[in-house]
Amino acid sequence: MRRTVLISKHIYQEAVDQLIARADVDYNNSDESLPAEELRRRVAGKHGLVCQLTDRIGPSLLDSAEGLRVVSNVAVGFDNIDVAAATERGIIVTNTPGVLTDTTADLAFALILGAGRRLGEAERYLRAGRFKQWRINLLTGWDIWGATLGIFGLGRIGQAVARRGRGFNMRLLYYDPYRQSEEVEQALGVQYASKEEVLRQADFITLHCALTPETHHLIGREELGLMKPTAVLVNTSRGPVVDEAALADALQSGRIAAAGLDVFEHEPAVHPKLLTLENALIVPHIASASVATRTRMCCMAAENMIAVLDGERPPNIVNPEVLD
Repeated sequence: MRRTVLISKHIYQEAVDQLIARADVDYNNSDESLPAEELRRRVAGKHGLVCQLTDRIGPSLLDSAEGLRVVSNVAVGFDNIDVAAATERGIIVTNTPGVLTDTTADLAFALILGAGRRLGEAERYLRAGRFKQWRINLLTGWDIWGATLGIFGLGRIGQAVARRGRGFNMRLLYYDPYRQSEEVEQALGVQYASKEEVLRQADFITLHCALTPETHHLIGREELGLMKPTAVLVNTSRGPVVDEAALADALQSGRIAAAGLDVFEHEPAVHPKLLTLENALIVPHIASASVATRTRMCCMAAENMIAVLDGERPPNIVNPEVLD
C-alpha cells in the first residue's frame, strides 16, 4: 500500500522531493497555516504529518487521523504538539535538533550585541534624520567584552552561546535544573550558579530553555526585580518563558536597561507596549533563519518521516517509549 503524507505548510523543495519519491504527498504549498478544521480534514487517512510550530497538534486532531503513524515537526521545540496524547495513541513524534544550534546561537549573540549597543535605536535615530553631529554621549550603550553573561539552559544552543561569549572574554555563569559535568563546565569556561545568583550578577542574560510547565514565566516580575538596572535580557527560546507584560513594564520604568527578543508570548502578537519602547530590540522569530539551516531542518523532518514509514527508528524521536 502506498504511504500518504500531509505537509501542512510550505517547506524547502529539497525536502518535498524526498517525500514525493517515497510517498503520495498532499502539500499545502502556502506560507499560511491551514485552518484547524481543514488541517483535521486533510490529515484524515494519512500515515504521516509534516508540521510546523504554527500548527496545533492536539488530541482532537489526532483522534481524526486514524492510521497516522508519525508527526514530524520542522523545529527543535515541540510545544505545539501534545506529545502525551500522541504517545497514548501510538504515534511517533520527531523534531529537528542540532542542525540549528549554531545559527540560533549566532542570532542570540547578535541580539546581545544589538541590544547592548542600542543598534536598533541607533538605526531609527539615523533614518529619522536626527543625526546632526557626533556627541560624546550619543546613544551610549553597554560593553559586551569582559561583561558577565548569564545563560539559562546549557543545552546545545546554550553551550554554543557560551563559546561565543568566551571570544568576547566574558565571565560565563549558567543556571540549569540539570547541571553539566565538571568536564563540560571546564571545557566551556562556565560556572554554575543558582537562578537568583545568575539574575543578580549577570550583565546580559540569555534564555535557552524548552517551554514546559516549569519554565512558563521563568522570568517574571520577581526575577526582573533581581536583575541589575544596567542588565540586558535576550530570549531566543520560546515567548512564554518570559512574562511579556512584566518585561514591558521593567523596560519602560528602567528597571532593566534593554531586551533583545526573537520570540513572543502570544506570537505573532507582540505586547503593544514593547512596540513603543526604544530599548526593546525585537525581531520576528528568525533565530534559525539562514537558507542552509532552514533547508536542512526541512530535509531532516523528511528523513525522520521516511524512516518511520519504512518501519525504522527515526533519527530524532521525541517519544521513544512508543517503540518500547
